[in-house]
Formats: sequence, structure tokens, C-alpha cells
Amino acid sequence: MSGTVTIVDNLDGGTLSSAERTQSLDANSNIDHLSILTNGEAGHSSEIVGFRAGELLLSNGESYSGSLLGDIPEGQGTYVWSDGGVYEGEWRRGVRNGIGKMRWHSGAMYEGEFSGGYIHGTGTYIGSDKTYKGRWRLNLKHGLGYQVYRNGDIFEGSWIQGTPEGPGKYTWDNGNVYLGNMRGGTKSGKGTLTWITGDSFEGSWLNGMMHGLGVYTWSDGGCYVGTWTAGLKDGKGTFYPRGNRLPTVQEIYLSALRKRGLLPDLRKQKQVGDVIIGQSQGPPQSSRRNVSLERRWSLEVSIEKVIGHDSAFGLTEPGPESGDKEVNSKIPILEREYMQGVLISELVLDNMFSSTSRTARRLQRKLKEIKRPGEAIIKGHRSYDLMLSLQLGIRYTVGKITPVQGREVRTSDFGAKASFWMDFPKEGSQLTPTHQSEDFKWKDYCPMVFRNLRDMFKIDAADYMMSICGNDTLRELSSPGKSGSVFFLSQDDRFMIKTLRRSEVKVLLRMLPDYHHHVKSYENTLITKFFGLHRIKPSSGQKFRFVVMGNMFCTELRIHRRFDLKGSSLGRSSDKIEIDENTTLKDLDLNYSFYLEPSWRESLLKQIEIDSKFLEAQHIMDYSLLLGVHYRAPKHLRPLTSYNRSTNRDGLPILAEEDPLEDEVLNYPQGLVLVPRGDDDNSVVLGPHVRGSRLRASSAGDEEVDLLLPGTARLQIQLGVNMPSRAELIPGKQEKEMFHEVYDVVLYLGIIDILQDYNMTKRIEHAYKSLQFDSLSISVVDPTFYSHRFLEFIQKVFPPNATSG
Repeated sequence: MSGTVTIVDNLDGGTLSSAERTQSLDANSNIDHLSILTNGEAGHSSEIVGFRAGELLLSNGESYSGSLLGDIPEGQGTYVWSDGGVYEGEWRRGVRNGIGKMRWHSGAMYEGEFSGGYIHGTGTYIGSDKTYKGRWRLNLKHGLGYQVYRNGDIFEGSWIQGTPEGPGKYTWDNGNVYLGNMRGGTKSGKGTLTWITGDSFEGSWLNGMMHGLGVYTWSDGGCYVGTWTAGLKDGKGTFYPRGNRLPTVQEIYLSALRKRGLLPDLRKQKQVGDVIIGQSQGPPQSSRRNVSLERRWSLEVSIEKVIGHDSAFGLTEPGPESGDKEVNSKIPILEREYMQGVLISELVLDNMFSSTSRTARRLQRKLKEIKRPGEAIIKGHRSYDLMLSLQLGIRYTVGKITPVQGREVRTSDFGAKASFWMDFPKEGSQLTPTHQSEDFKWKDYCPMVFRNLRDMFKIDAADYMMSICGNDTLRELSSPGKSGSVFFLSQDDRFMIKTLRRSEVKVLLRMLPDYHHHVKSYENTLITKFFGLHRIKPSSGQKFRFVVMGNMFCTELRIHRRFDLKGSSLGRSSDKIEIDENTTLKDLDLNYSFYLEPSWRESLLKQIEIDSKFLEAQHIMDYSLLLGVHYRAPKHLRPLTSYNRSTNRDGLPILAEEDPLEDEVLNYPQGLVLVPRGDDDNSVVLGPHVRGSRLRASSAGDEEVDLLLPGTARLQIQLGVNMPSRAELIPGKQEKEMFHEVYDVVLYLGIIDILQDYNMTKRIEHAYKSLQFDSLSISVVDPTFYSHRFLEFIQKVFPPNATSG
């Protein structure tokens, strides 16, 4: 036989347990990873003489009967495998192509479309553990689909590469229903879970857990509006007991949250669900489809049709006056604050909200507290065209440099001659696509060097582009400093993009060879990670220079306080009256000392000294230690437990990996628990673009340890990332925002703003300010003095433990 017959086997796979599916909604099984087998040649036809009906017998006992073009299956035919598997349907050039029916020896069946030997198009699979109706791509479920599990659970919605991804609806066999977004087979994004009891949660999810802003409503009518972290209430919220009704202003507030994307839009969820149900039920169409028809079948088009035409469905949100329950004026409304599930404060509010204006101001403040940092850049935003140009340029840069074989950087990869220009006309060119922004020129500085840096920090090129240039918009942050720089944050929080002055670009290019050598030599360096340097010159307007950096605060944990520490005192306090989690505090605002495990403190101070000496050699000053603090619930508010743990010299408990009570730790907020590093690294959450080594705890026998927090995965501890510590109030400094003198905390830190050299302008500024103020208190000083003062101050921030001596 001169052609080949490609077959698909092993469709009927194993199943997940009910508990696994209930927790993660994981719909993967062996059906999603099909094996491709190709039979060898058989038969002895010497030439192709035209179509004929015939039968082919293979030496391995398999056979084909049907239409042939020469000795190659073409048209309708049936193939029978030696194990009893059968395919009946259309063929083209010896492979299954068109409409067909597949039956495996296990009893599993597929009926639908094939292309190039793959299950590809629309079809129905019926197996021992599940039934799936919907779209396929290259043997994987991909597009809109409807799947029924063995235990009666149902998922209907979007699939990508065999996994639920995007909008969908999951219905458990017990009647619980989730309607919202999925990511990697789990609830992630905006969605609503309704329990059979009548309770519901409407809000944000992450890895299958409530995470972010949400509204929990009980079946009796009571509800709580607040924030969650990893399934636990965390932060401020408002509790409306049974017998109360959301006041008009609160209804308007929740409606505004839905419109701004902070809560799921129930109307759009219902529309998407209706489309998914309508398109996923019923047998597949038997007519052949071409490429353009496949595009119309794609998920993106289907969902866009729904979301883009809200009014066409005649659905309206319940108005502020909806609900006919009588309000009990004697039941108080409570404003509560939680920390990792523990109630730490409660305030009784006027349940009738007699002052509408006062309520509106309160809700406006609450909205400001819970929103994500920054302002989404949507069409009409002042930075919209700039964002489009930046995304186009980065796509071009990464797409051009990625295919180039990796190598060590050379001297020629640095400097002005290693920069490249590209024109981006609006109508497109042979090398650039059409776009909606204005014409612009794109300049890429030292692309091979920054590609090498991205590789060094294990940043995948595709992930890098998707994070910055994907469908989600960037967010613009207000600048906390005096430089006037504009900051953009990627939607996944992994990357920060900052505008630079021309002088800063010159400094970065000058120090880039030494910077590259430094970060390569010291894998635990705390200096800012740079991943790209670019310039945009619009056809009308000023030039914009950007640097792409790693975001040190990319973590699932809430950063309750953030500090910018220089070691100087003049003007080093926040002038904001209202301080929230997005406020950047300064040296004089720091009223806590942080006690680390002794060996960690030694490693931290040593690395800071190495980094500051490097900056001193580069004549850099005015840099800062950016410190993020995640507070855990105070010890005396946590539930008492009966298990025994050893503690290290810093007061952090050590739990043995084989301790049978470890599961109990996960059930209660217990502060910080260190566990020896496990063999399964897949269960440990790594920091973003982290390259350094794990930290070892001397109290754990100098073994590598992970940080275990309730409701989250184990966190990998590295220098500057996921570092457990004990925070103690500095004597004589009153704590205004927090309520206790001692906290367990998790720290994130790094050295930022490293592009200011001590030039003539700064020398003049130093001389001028020295005449007015104490020369030791000002920020602008000689780089050598700056590094010494900086290190001395950081040593006070992280004092030695009293018990370590």
C-alpha cells in the first residue's frame, strides 16, 4: 500500500475521583492526550489507475474496505483494527478526513469530524467515564463543549487544549452550580457559585478558591460584601444580617462594581451560559465545514457576539427598588475587618443609612480600598495609543529575537550600535501588521542582552508576550516618587513598565555590561531585574523611553504595607492623611523592626552590601530598598490547637514533613509554619522570575524549608521572596493603622531606582541643600557615603534576635 493509514487509539482513559473534581473541576483524562499510530506499507500496487471499490488486507490482521484511489483510501470506507476497533467514514489520501464514526475495543465511541487523521471539528465522544459533545482541535477538546462525567457532574463552556478555560458553567451532581470563568480547569476569575442550600458567592476566584472582592449571600437573605484571600475573609467588609435589605446606595455601589469589572456581571454570565448550552447540546452536524466556518464556530466569536450586544437579549438588572422584603430597622448593619479569616474589629453602622451623602462617601472610599492598583487603560484613555504601540513593538522584538539561537553575549551586543529601528506605519508593511495607533518608530536597545537576561531568569518568551501584549490591557499606576515617571503594570502583575528620562537610558546603557555580569555572578541579587529597553517615537508627539522590569510584589498574598527606604531623614515621611495598601510609606513612617532567622539575616545583609558596593562602583546614588509586608493574624486571635511544634530561635514554628497532624494545620489560621522542603516541587509556589537558591533554616538542621500558610500552597522561601519574619513595634512609636505590637509577617523586598548617577547636577544640589539642612540627613550625597548610610539603616530595620547571641 503506497499510502499510510493514520489511526487514533487509547481514547478511553481513566477518571478523576469525585473529590478531586469537586475541588479543582479538573476535566483532564487520557482522552485529552491521544496517541497517533501509523501503519506501515502493505500491498503491491504499482500505479494509480483511478477510483475503485475494493478491500485491503494488511499483514497484521487489520483491513480496509471501501473506496480506493489506486491503493490509497479515498472517499467512504471502513477500517478494522486487529483488536476490534472500527472506523467508518470519509478518507482523503489515506487518512481519516471528513465525517466519520470511531468505535474502540473498550466500547468508547466518537462520531463527528476528522481532519488529517485527527479528531478535529465538531463531534461527540461517549466513553465509560464521560460524554463530551462539542469542538475539537488535533485530538483535544478545544472550543465550546458540553461534558457529562460518570458521577453526573456537568461542565458546559469553553475548552482550550483539552482543559476548561474561559467562560463556562459547572453543575455538580448534588445541584451546586458555578457560572463564570475557568483557568486551567479550576475556578479562576469572575464567577458565581450557588449552593443547593441557597447560599451563593459572587466575586473573584483564584485556583478554585474565593480570592478578591465578592458578595456572599445566605439563603435567609443576609449577605457579606468584602474581600477574600485564598478562601478566607481578609480585609474590610460589610455584613447585612437576616431581615435587612441592601439599601439603594449599596445596590448602586454593587452595580458600579459589576460595570467596572470588579464583580461578575450576572447578566452577561447568563447570556454566555445560554449560548454555550444552546450550541453544545444536540448531535453534531454532518455537513462538512471549511476554515471560515470553523472561525465562526470559535469560542472567541461566540462569546463576543453575546457580550457585544447586551440589549439584544432584553435582559435587565434588578433595579435599586427590587426586592419586596420588609426591612427590620432594629437589626444593625456591621462593618467588619478580618485578617486571614479571623475577625479583628467590628463597628455598628446605622442600618437605615439616614445620610445618603455620608453613605455615598463611605462606599466611594470602600471602592478605592478594594480596587486593584492602577487604572485600566481602555479605549479613550490618555495612554491608550501609547500602550498599543508598546505592545506592538514588544511583540515584534520578542518575535524577532526568539528564533535566533541562544548564545553568550558579546561585546558587540552592548552599546548604541546594538540598537535597532523599525517603522510601524498604521497601514502596515511587509514586516509589521496594520494597527489602530498612529504611525510610530520603534527602537530596541541591546535585544540580545535583554533576551539573555530573560533566559537567565527563566522567563518564557511566549509567557512574556502574553503577559504584556495579550488580550488584557495594561494598568497605569500613579508615580509615588518625584521623577514624574509613568508606570504600567501587566494584568497578571508579573511585569512593571516604567518611562525613563534620556539621562537614565544613558546610565543604563553605560552600566549594562557590568549589570549583566553582576546579576549573572550573584543569583540572589536584590537589584531590580531589567528585561527590555525600548523607545517609541510617534509621528506627532514626544519620544517615550521604557524599561520593562520584574514586579517584586507579584504574589497571591496581600501586601498590607509597602515602604521605600533610603536611610535619609529629610522629607522621608508620607504626606498622605489616609493610608491604604497602595500607599508607599517612607523611612520615618516605619514603626516596626523585622526579626529574621539568624542565617537569613546574615545572607540578606551580605547581599545588600554586595549590591550597594556594585552601585557605588557605578557612581549610583538615591536608590531604595522597596519593602512589602504581608501581616498574618495576631497570635492571640488565632484558634487554639493541640498539636506540638518545635520553634526556631526566631519564634517561627517548625513542623516535620511526616507529622500526621499537618493536615490540621491547613484547617486553621496558624500564622507561619516552616516545613522541610518536599520532593514534589509542583506543589510549591515559586516567586515570579526568581533565580536564586532556596533558604535553609539553621533551626531545621540547616535544611531547605518552605513556608506553609493556611488556605494556600507551600511557598518557596528565597532571599527577598516569601521571607517569614516577626515584626515588633519599635518602642516609642505609636502604631496608627494596625492594632498590635507583634505580628508574624511575610516579606518581599528588593533594591530599586538604580539609574541615578552622581552627576554635576546632583553635586550642585548636594552643595545647596547642605547649606540649608544637615548634610547627613539629605538624600543627595556622595555614592560612597550613600552606600554606607544605606547599609547601616537596613541593619537597624532587620536587627539581630536577642536570643541569637
